Amino acid sequence: MITSSAAEAIHERGQFHFVLAGGSTPRGIYHGLSAAPTDWSAWHIYFSDERCLPPLDPERNSRMAAEVWLDRVPIPQAQLHAIRGELGALQASRMYAETLRTVGAFDLVLLGLGEDGHTASLFPGHEWGIVPGSQDTLAVYAAPKLPPQRVSLSATRLSRARQVMFVVSGESKHTAVAEWRAGKNIPARAIMPQAGVDVLVDATLLVPIAH
Repeated sequence: MITSSAAEAIHERGQFHFVLAGGSTPRGIYHGLSAAPTDWSAWHIYFSDERCLPPLDPERNSRMAAEVWLDRVPIPQAQLHAIRGELGALQASRMYAETLRTVGAFDLVLLGLGEDGHTASLFPGHEWGIVPGSQDTLAVYAAPKLPPQRVSLSATRLSRARQVMFVVSGESKHTAVAEWRAGKNIPARAIMPQAGVDVLVDATLLVPIAH
């Protein structure tokens, strides 16, 4: 699905703007992409969130993606837009907002889902960036998962996409999907692109969720 989305975007607009999910769930997906037959020069990579850790810390989302995929393909360095979480949540958030200032709708946003319904670094009880005029990026403090400082794209910015796909793995996450479909107000529900979202559960079941 990712490569077909890329092919369509490149054919229609000459570029593919792709937002990556963090965490461990998409690791296998990224590894598989390293062998994909595509025009890498047209890919532009962004991150849905990042942990405020040193650049080479193995817990960094950008580090994981680089190790299993991005360092193995010839995407131009200027088109790899990492969040500079090492600068701290506030400064990194402001810098990434500037990076996104001239970027229109993303072609594809890939997201994960936590047991509590969080996605990217949008957690229950925290700001999600859903009110009119919300900024593209959020500085996250006191996150319920370590590390406490993070940077996240807002729900409003993640929703400005032609396609949004959630990849969900693990039995405990299925409960969150069921609650989501039942209408519970979890952070993932705040992602509301015009086309709705697709949820890929354990890489076997594609469940469209309309808003």
